[in-house]
Amino acid sequence: MLSVQIGPLALPAGLVLLFLALCAAYGVAWWLRRYRQLPDAGPLVSDMLIAGLLAARLAFVLRWHEQYLSAPWSILNIRDGGFMAPAGIAGALAIAAWRCRRPAMAAMRRPLAASAAAGALAWGVLSAGLGLAYDKPTALPAVALQTLDGASTRLAALAGGKPIVVNLWASWCPPCRREMPVLAAAQQARADVVVVYANQREDAAAIDASLAPSGLALRNVVLDGEAALGKAAGSSALPTTLFYDAQGRLVDTHLGELSDASLASKLQKIAPPAP
Repeated sequence: MLSVQIGPLALPAGLVLLFLALCAAYGVAWWLRRYRQLPDAGPLVSDMLIAGLLAARLAFVLRWHEQYLSAPWSILNIRDGGFMAPAGIAGALAIAAWRCRRPAMAAMRRPLAASAAAGALAWGVLSAGLGLAYDKPTALPAVALQTLDGASTRLAALAGGKPIVVNLWASWCPPCRREMPVLAAAQQARADVVVVYANQREDAAAIDASLAPSGLALRNVVLDGEAALGKAAGSSALPTTLFYDAQGRLVDTHLGELSDASLASKLQKIAPPAP
């Protein structure tokens, strides 16, 4: 499951899990302060969160710095999901170790360790539960799609044995429209990868009216009138992009707007560029 529906909002499942894990960490910190009279670890948990996010973002930007050079301000656009989790974990642990290094902070170590462990446990349990409750598709969905000229097709036929990027979009979705030039540029530059634009629940007339002003020459624009691909992926959020390798196995996913850097990081997993 890639997104969680809360009323009219479709939120990334990872963001919801992070929020719940933080609630567990802050809850344990509050309980230890309130009932065990231990130092309040909540502020230090916040410091760990901030340090972790900054470290994860910085590591990603450094790894894909070439993609950010043309638009340095896009570094601040964290909506592209460009974070490296190992660097974030290391950054959070480093700030905790630094802050607790002095003897005067010795009393903080126990509540901080308990709060961090509660957050990590909550993340692990909820992630496992979500994985058991919702089957993650591992292969190309055998969903009947329609081309703009009315012909029937499927993802496997469009892929033709190559790695395939499946972008779920709609004309009313601003992030979908903003990321299309990024996908179109990759489509032009990477002949070894197939990009498919699977429109969700719209007709050919609406798609033509949306794409005509952009001037983009997009190949493989198809109609998914019942949003079957979104249902198969467990995502009601748009845009959603699915990354399959040449064997048709789902390797990675992305919810939200793609940047040059985040797209490059995903493509490397399904089709590493030749040295």
